[in-house]
Amino acid sequence: MTATPISDQTPAVWLKHAARPWRRLAGLAGLLAVADVIPAVGFAAGLALMVSGFSVSLTAALPGLGLAVGSLLLRALLGQAAVVVGARMGQVVKADTRARLLADLFGQGRRSTDRLTAVVEGVEALDGYFSRFAPLRLAAALSPLLIIAAAAVASPVAAGVLVFTLFPFICGMALAGTAAARESRRQFETLERLGGLFIDRVRALPAVLAFGAVPRTTAEIARTADELEKRTNRVLRIAFVSSGVLEFFSALAVALIAVYCGFNLLGLLPFPVPEHLTLAQAFFVLALAPEVYQPLRRLAAAYHDRQAAEAAAPSLITPEVAAGIAPELGDLAPAIRFRDVAIRYEANAAPVLEDFNLEIAPGQTVALLGASGAGKSSLLHLLLGMAPLSGGEVEVGAARLTDCGGFAGRIAWAGQAPVVVPGTLGQNIAVADPTACPGRLAMTARTAGLTTDLDRPINERGGGLSGGERRRLGLARAVLKRVPILLLDEPTANLDPVAEQAMLEVIRTAAQGRTTLIATHSEAVAALADKVVRL
Repeated sequence: MTATPISDQTPAVWLKHAARPWRRLAGLAGLLAVADVIPAVGFAAGLALMVSGFSVSLTAALPGLGLAVGSLLLRALLGQAAVVVGARMGQVVKADTRARLLADLFGQGRRSTDRLTAVVEGVEALDGYFSRFAPLRLAAALSPLLIIAAAAVASPVAAGVLVFTLFPFICGMALAGTAAARESRRQFETLERLGGLFIDRVRALPAVLAFGAVPRTTAEIARTADELEKRTNRVLRIAFVSSGVLEFFSALAVALIAVYCGFNLLGLLPFPVPEHLTLAQAFFVLALAPEVYQPLRRLAAAYHDRQAAEAAAPSLITPEVAAGIAPELGDLAPAIRFRDVAIRYEANAAPVLEDFNLEIAPGQTVALLGASGAGKSSLLHLLLGMAPLSGGEVEVGAARLTDCGGFAGRIAWAGQAPVVVPGTLGQNIAVADPTACPGRLAMTARTAGLTTDLDRPINERGGGLSGGERRRLGLARAVLKRVPILLLDEPTANLDPVAEQAMLEVIRTAAQGRTTLIATHSEAVAALADKVVRL
């Protein structure tokens, strides 16, 4: 049997899949919720013993009082442990889901407003489901049966009444949950639409102001916000009605048990029963009656968490790709093959590149030449997982881009604007390999034509570095990173001829023993390549 692809799974199946790596933690949270039965039965037994003991003497009631107090303390400890473990479960699932969403958002080129809403609102909707609803679901299935079994020891008839009243309670929960789930999904869709609309209008704010569209934009956002308010009120209305129905059935069941126990003690039942209750038995059953419905009432109170999670789940489902995590390519320079590659950033936009084919032999240096906008940088970004593969296939060695999403982990990259972090020159070079020793950093700086003063201070804006030195910093990182593929994007752009000539030697050194792809406008840089491709 083959596994269902994640993108084809229903929200319920996906939520189960999301918790799979933490089965033990989820199981512990559920067991702690079920363990609440033990102090509940202990408290009922202690209350029964205490009441029956009062008829003998005050001293006879003390063991029952001690059992009741001890059960309350145990219940508090178990409840606190269940909250802590449930919160931990929600935290780890949210962290894992958010990491995958961010990898999909930035690594696969799906930068839509819906995905941004999912990262923030959608992930947070999972918290209540995994920290509260999931543990309570196990308790709601097992705890009422365990409590009814305990009640049957004292009164089989009362246990039968509890079983009979349990069915309409469950049916009421199911009906209310179905209606609320539908409205909750519509509410989340409206929330996504409002978030996307707001982000789009903020992005287009200069155009909105320039064309005098502020009133129309304000009215559009207001209409969507009003729709969200209506959807939210519908969800709350169903929640309040369902809560009232469940409380009614719970109170009715407890009242039936109270009437039966009272009439049995007084011998006033209008029909024969195969038992005669003592005072202790009656108090035990009566104290347990509310506990039968307590797990179900807690589940009903947390049912909105399930609705919110299932409503958000479709926007959280991402393909099973290791975005941004490169496959094992080995240490040898691999061959790279582009087969009928197409790159399109928007669904309805013209492709940046189409039907592109190129074979790069292991260890070969290829220069991509062409006008701005021809797709040179996009081809490099494709290997990094920063541009979408809209058609065709890219193969690096035996690995395929469609299977892994990107090869960034096995690529040394030097872009047009290297990122600068506040700190020293050595710390900035070490971004490519934090494990590098000072001697290796100094040798790399020397190779890239930088000063060997690794303690030279640099601020977050690149203060302390000239434009040429920033380019050399990017190349220094590329030299430091021990990987078999090198990508360079306009390494000599905006440099004077003297600085460009000095940079060529650094590029030649960095490319040794690697499969190298260079996007450039410079014929001098292209002269270093084994093959030149003009786009």
